[in-house]
Amino acid sequence: MKPLKVIFFGTPEFAKTALQAIHQSPHKVAAVVTVADKASGRGQKITQSPVKIYAEENHLKVFQPEKLRNTDFLQEIKSLDADVFVVVAFRMMPKILFQMPRLGTFNLHASLLPDYRGAAPINYAIINGETKTGATTFFINEKIDEGHILLQEELDILPDENAGQLHDRLMEMGARLVVKTLDGLAENSITEKPQPEVAEPKNAFKIFKEDTRINWSLTGRKIHDFIRGMSPYPCAFTTLLINGEEKSLKIYKGRFEITEIETPGTLSINKNELKISTADGFYFPEELQLEGKKRMNVKDFLNGFRSFEDISLKD
Repeated sequence: MKPLKVIFFGTPEFAKTALQAIHQSPHKVAAVVTVADKASGRGQKITQSPVKIYAEENHLKVFQPEKLRNTDFLQEIKSLDADVFVVVAFRMMPKILFQMPRLGTFNLHASLLPDYRGAAPINYAIINGETKTGATTFFINEKIDEGHILLQEELDILPDENAGQLHDRLMEMGARLVVKTLDGLAENSITEKPQPEVAEPKNAFKIFKEDTRINWSLTGRKIHDFIRGMSPYPCAFTTLLINGEEKSLKIYKGRFEITEIETPGTLSINKNELKISTADGFYFPEELQLEGKKRMNVKDFLNGFRSFEDISLKD
């Protein structure tokens, strides 16, 4: 196998792990393209992407273009004469860029395409109660997540696994799949195939704040899947009334119990336990975070109240 010359495009930790796998493989990373540094936090400290940090630690050439159509950037990338571009958790690429390398540009997506196209495939797979997911490498085209499939691998979703835990397992599996895809392209042993047509696709749209609100009229199972699918980020929430004041309550983890109830969305508290009625029983939060406070277990949370008489659920 003749190693390929690769330009890597990516930003977060998920992408960094794939970059590391390529860098440690026989293939050559000619350059890395990532997001521009940005100021964040109260002190407006300049932060760098995990991909940039790894690239600089390993003396890899880094590009941080504001615009991917910038003429100087395009000329520099073209001059590197890469065999293939690899994209992991990056922004939309213009056709003039993704068509540049002789073998094309492929992306790693954290689902079994065509299911869960979009920005949040890991979250929605759990929210929808799936028991299996996986990773796909596919050639990029002008449509979002619709290019020809190169390789796929399947992964079981564990019964009480949250999105963060599944993310980490898919991150490691996906990094291996990227290298396997590069090997296959180098050996000309991969046959690309179009994605199957799906009458009702399962989508993974970008998650906004209001999408994370818990609907207590659902069943315990659906609420449980919703909470673990949003945990630890962006995190599901509900709203409490504490002495008449509204406070957001994030719930990271809990369990549910099926039993007869009368009204969903009713809060019950004792000194060791908090429970909220659902359509078919109760949900028991175990790890939570009240607005303005740190994340804690339910016992420590309840120890912070002298009386439970003025606490209720607003939703």
